[in-house]
Order: sequence, then C-alpha cells, then structure tokens
Amino acid sequence: MTILIDQPELGVEAGVNKLDNADNELVLDGGFVVPQTNSFGHTFRDYHVESERQQGVENFYRTNHINQTSDFVKRMRTEYGKLNKMEMGIWECCELLNDVIDESDPDLDEPQIEHLLQTAEAIRKDYPNEDWMHLTGLIHDLGKVLLHPGFGELPQWAVVGDTFPVGCAFDKSIVHHKYFEENPDYHNSDYNTKYGVYSEGCGLNNVMMSWGHDDYMYLVYPPLCV
Repeated sequence: MTILIDQPELGVEAGVNKLDNADNELVLDGGFVVPQTNSFGHTFRDYHVESERQQGVENFYRTNHINQTSDFVKRMRTEYGKLNKMEMGIWECCELLNDVIDESDPDLDEPQIEHLLQTAEAIRKDYPNEDWMHLTGLIHDLGKVLLHPGFGELPQWAVVGDTFPVGCAFDKSIVHHKYFEENPDYHNSDYNTKYGVYSEGCGLNNVMMSWGHDDYMYLVYPPLCV
C-alpha cells in the first residue's frame, strides 16, 4: 500500500510519525517506510517519465480513453449489473488474480494477488483493530476478475486504470487527457460541456463513471453485504 503525503507538517493527522530529513523518508506510525521512488527509479504515480514500462502504460491509456464512451459504459452496466457470471468465495476470487498484472500501473508489475495481500497486511499493521478495513484492502481490486474467461475476458482497457466521469467533459486533470480527443464523446455536444447530461448538485450516485473493476465491484458490493 502506498501513501503519498505532500504536507508533512500535518504530522499525526496525516498518519506520519516522523520525517527523516537525512534519508528523505516518511515513516508511518505502524513502521512502514514510504519510499520516494519505486523499483523503476521514478516517483510513484508518475505517468510521464520515459521508460519502457511507461510507454506501455501510455499506450494503455490511449486505448482506454478512446473507447470509454457513455454508450459503452451503459452497455457494460446493463450486462454486468445482472450479476449472473459466476458465484464464488472471496479467496477463490483472489486466486484468479494470480496471473494478472495491471497494465495501467506505472509502479507495480507483480501479480494482483500479491497486491491484495500486501495491501491488507499493510493496513492490518497500521490499524490492527479495524478488521473491516483489512477486508476492504483485500477485496478492493477483486473486480479485475473481469479479465478472466468466466467473467467475459474483457480487455485490460475495459477493466483497469484510473476512473473518470463519462457523459460530461473530460477534465484536463485526468491522466493522459490528450487521448480523449479521439473519443466520440469528446466531440458530442450532449456530452462535452461541464455538466453534460447531468445537472449541478445531482449527486455522485447519479453520475456514470468509466467502466472497469471499480464500477463492477460497486455493483457487486450491495448484495455481498446483505
């Protein structure tokens, strides 16, 4: 689990125990060191450093941004909202991610099952009494099972990556925004204004997000928690 903190002066409120200026490392209350760079030699969540992996990540986002249209999201929500693909336990689902590597992630090239376990264990270390949070860390990316044949074997661009609203103008803060110019919605007057098909203050529950593992698990969680 990576925690980036831009304001060390927030101290305990930001979950920081101390700032070691000599080593330039942030040390969390639970003892986890937050490195300044990842194994690829660049800062975390940096999508613009030149490297072989970064080029693959950028190509991913180009395909993602071209194809994530409002019509596509509506079709996927209708299809997967039926929740009729497969029934399994949480650990069975985790094991399906043993061979999945997220092509959108500039920092991690490990199988997703390792990411799930590392996230859950890091949370448990820092918050030992919050068992609901441990579980949340374990299952937060289970929606990536959409990459497997039993769930439709969707391509990576339709499963992973950062999410964003569709049905309105694509904000310039979105990673690799320039590729939205090739998305049909970018030129559609119904979708390319600030509010698009929405109204100000309509509520996030009425906003469609790009389709992927996050939106799928948003559909799965309510019956899971009943």
